[in-house]
Amino acid sequence: MPASEPNPGLFFDTISGYQRAYVLNAALDIGIFTAIADGFTTPEAIATHTHASPRGVRILCDHLTVQGFLTKTALPPHPAYALTQDSAVFLNEHSPAYVGAVRLFFLNDELTSGFRNATKAIRTGRTALTGQGTVDFDDPVWKDFARAMMPMMMPPAVYMAQQLATLNPCRVLDIAASHGAFGISIVRANPAAHVTALDFPGVLPVTRAHVAVAGLNANFSFIEGDAFEVDLEGPYDVILLPNLLHHFSPARNIALLKRLLPALAPGGRVMTLEFVPNEDRITPPVSASFAMVMLASTAEGDAYTFAEFEEMFRAAGFARNEIADVPHSMEQLITSWAG
Repeated sequence: MPASEPNPGLFFDTISGYQRAYVLNAALDIGIFTAIADGFTTPEAIATHTHASPRGVRILCDHLTVQGFLTKTALPPHPAYALTQDSAVFLNEHSPAYVGAVRLFFLNDELTSGFRNATKAIRTGRTALTGQGTVDFDDPVWKDFARAMMPMMMPPAVYMAQQLATLNPCRVLDIAASHGAFGISIVRANPAAHVTALDFPGVLPVTRAHVAVAGLNANFSFIEGDAFEVDLEGPYDVILLPNLLHHFSPARNIALLKRLLPALAPGGRVMTLEFVPNEDRITPPVSASFAMVMLASTAEGDAYTFAEFEEMFRAAGFARNEIADVPHSMEQLITSWAG
């Protein structure tokens, strides 16, 4: 006999997954988690505070409890809700670790459209989005990314900064600087560092704003344009490639990496942050699943194994590569030297 009976639960859980995403988005829109953190714990009190209906709030909070975002601390007729530890840390807008804004990127119309049309992408082997997908020059999705993703990127940014805290000189080129978290973290760890932030024209105003809020304007300069074409200037002791190479084919990546070599100072390094699946391409789950994100949203992107990254870097003229897991992150850091 089979160890267990067939169960359609995985199918139903997966096919309805969009419901959980959009309900969570609504909860963040309304401010449910912050309201509960502020002491409004009953459906009536939450509804009054958030300008919503008591019925809607009650149904929403029960749903969030089922999903594991809330706990129900009292039963009808006077139910009350409380935040789980994770919700208190990550979904309360008063928390310094609040990540709710990342939904502005993950639920962006362009990205969700790529997945709604995944059948076409699978048949053709490239995104169903127009042009090159999200990697078209100055695609508006990257402004949403820059505005939303800084909290999620801070752990790997701090880890990378720790590797450079004593480097002197520390001249850094941050390619696809976006929210600026990597450059800002480097300067905080090494106040003598100077960061050149490179990104699209539509994105750099967000980068500049974040740098200004951090009070680090004197440590930054900016290059506007496409990293494949613009003058990279230099020389740099470190070039950062955070979450960039997975958007392109190996040939395109090799072309970019070849551009970096002349911009590096002697002994300089390239630091690449990526989702790196194991050689089996099905573990770890997040990195392995990331290939589907690239299929849905780009023309040629993929989730590359470390062996594939090594092949690209060597083809571009780099002699040595090391990989390390990034604490408090699902990504890996690849450090590469020319000689």
